[in-house]
Amino acid sequence: MIHPNSRRDFLLKSGSGFGGIALSALMAQDAAATTPSLKPKAKSVIWCFLDGGASHMDLFDPKPLLNKLDGKPLPDSFERPVTAMGRTAFTPLLGSKRTFKQYGQSGTWVSDWYPEIAQCVDEIAVVRNCTADGLNHVGSVCQMNTGSILGGRPCLGSWSVYGLGSESSDLPGYVVLLDYPEEPPGGKRNWGTGFIPATFQGTQFREGNTPILHLNPPAGMTDSRQRAKLDLIQQMNRRYGQVRREDDELDARIAAYELAYRMQSSATEAVDLGDESQETLDLYGVDKKETQRNGRNCLLARRLVERGVRFVQLYMGSGSKWDAHKDIEGNHSRYCRESDKPIAGLLKDLRRRGLLDETLVVWAGEFGRTPMSESGDGRDHNPYGFTIWMAGGGIKGGITHGETDEIGLYAVGGQSHVHDIHATILHTLGVDHLDLTFLHNGRDERATVDGGEVIRQILAS
Repeated sequence: MIHPNSRRDFLLKSGSGFGGIALSALMAQDAAATTPSLKPKAKSVIWCFLDGGASHMDLFDPKPLLNKLDGKPLPDSFERPVTAMGRTAFTPLLGSKRTFKQYGQSGTWVSDWYPEIAQCVDEIAVVRNCTADGLNHVGSVCQMNTGSILGGRPCLGSWSVYGLGSESSDLPGYVVLLDYPEEPPGGKRNWGTGFIPATFQGTQFREGNTPILHLNPPAGMTDSRQRAKLDLIQQMNRRYGQVRREDDELDARIAAYELAYRMQSSATEAVDLGDESQETLDLYGVDKKETQRNGRNCLLARRLVERGVRFVQLYMGSGSKWDAHKDIEGNHSRYCRESDKPIAGLLKDLRRRGLLDETLVVWAGEFGRTPMSESGDGRDHNPYGFTIWMAGGGIKGGITHGETDEIGLYAVGGQSHVHDIHATILHTLGVDHLDLTFLHNGRDERATVDGGEVIRQILAS
């Protein structure tokens, strides 16, 4: 078992008894001192989250029969699904206008919407038979992050840091980056801790040139003066917390103050892209308007994981931008252009720096899209069969696993549920999802709730 709760609670509730060592650092040390239950392949995770749901039939899962049946009704041989908008099951099928080709030695199919990622397919394991339980964005984004369509559970990033800690004591163990000002449906609960201590929640960095606000002390503030001020605040916080030991948000606040103090030196360097070469900036598309947001975030993610951050989540199209209920051509053309070069640049940069073998890169949104049309030229939500892919630490590149039916509506011949995806991610980090537990209301809770099997077909030997 990983990290008995009694040890965790002891660390959380005894913050004043460790001679000024930051609580978050103690937790990281405690985690690092614990041997993972499995041999880890990856040290860190970078999750590229396609907020809104990308269309698998137009990106990685070509369907010739769907194109042949374009404009015709769903055949009677297919069970009519329940859809989010309630109309799609009775609308004509919508063929894909994309051109697909096979790439790499593996011959993986990719559409012309992702020409840069297509050059990296021999690093990638495409999983085509994914399923989820939610129909709308709020529940489905919540499940892809926390394992449940209902709010209140810890997200996978928090589970990862809870189970393994962070290799950096001067940066957050879990960082969230948005490319647009809007938050994903459900907001900050998607990187929240639910019932596990708030110390393990994600830290959101802002988009743009100043991802961390107020990082530098005000003019005239000396280090000794700032340290004395912080010590006084922490003393009052701990005195307040001694009679409110159930308030783990206060523990998180105490840890955050200490971490922020240490970040003034380390984080400034970590988020400063000024020492990157022009060739690297071009690789990510940082200097081009359409790829600037995602390019900066992908490059920042690489800098964070190489400095020991455990889990980085990049929301691409945050605010459900991929939600193409109409004009899927216009919608996906834009957001594919914005994400293609930055993601490919990330994979290439990690590889050439020797980091890809120890960094798991995940490409996944909350669900896919329907083969039936909506509003004539759009697609509705589809949790019954969709595609994700993984690359890097612990993953066998150049393979395609699972399938959907002939039109891309349902996963067939086996499914890879959200819980299976989470179990696989934890496995690459060296964590057996059945062993990572937290006692809550008398029950040992897990990241994968009551299910989940590792997708072993995509694992490297």
